[in-house]
This record gives sequence, structure tokens and C-alpha cells, in this order.
Amino acid sequence: MEETPKALRVALVEDDPRIQQLICAEITDEGHDCTSFGSAEDFLNTAGSDNFDLVLLDLMLPGMDGLTCLKQLQLKAASGPAQRVVIVTALNDDDKRREAFSNGAEAYVLKPDLFEQLPQLLRMPSMS
Repeated sequence: MEETPKALRVALVEDDPRIQQLICAEITDEGHDCTSFGSAEDFLNTAGSDNFDLVLLDLMLPGMDGLTCLKQLQLKAASGPAQRVVIVTALNDDDKRREAFSNGAEAYVLKPDLFEQLPQLLRMPSMS
């Protein structure tokens, strides 16, 4: 008998409200909870007190960019369990991809491919 997977708490860090709405609707349709943030700063201010199972993080954000946010998350993870972070971006850039992976990103997904890959990302076991 297959175990019913638990609903994940997903943080979406994306500055485009239309994309936020589409991605959160898909995550909710998959049976998970989605909280969206319009900037890395908003997310980091909340992430300290909120524990998310998965973070979908855009690279191009107003203010702090996604890679800087990822590095901040890794610094916080030094004192506790690392969060699962998936970079979701329009940038098909090998240097950014390498930098994301070297700073602890689990995956680097181009936005046009996200909806196809989202069910698999939501099924992956958490690291905790």
C-alpha cells in the first residue's frame, strides 16, 4: 500500500504577480501549500521564522538577486537543516547554473520547463 505523501510547504520567490499566481495555483492543484514573496528580502525576513519544505527561487529579482538570497540561505543552514532550493529562472546561463549548484541549489529549472517538472520536484523527498 502506497503512503500518501504529505503536503509540502512551498515558498515561491518571484517578483512577477502573474507568474506567482500561475505557479502557486499549480502547486495548490498538486495538493501542497504555496506562499509567495515578491522579493528575496521579504522571503528572508519570513524564512527565519517559517520553515518551508521547498523554495522556488527566481534569479532576477528587485533588490537582492536570487543567487545572493541562496547564499544567505546557505549561511543560515550552517546552524540547522538545509532547505531544498530550486532555482526557477528565464536565464539559460551556464555560469549562473554552476554558481547556483555550488551554493547548494538542488535544481536549476528554466521557467518554460517548470510546469512539466513541478510534479516531480514536489514528489522529491525532503532532506530533513
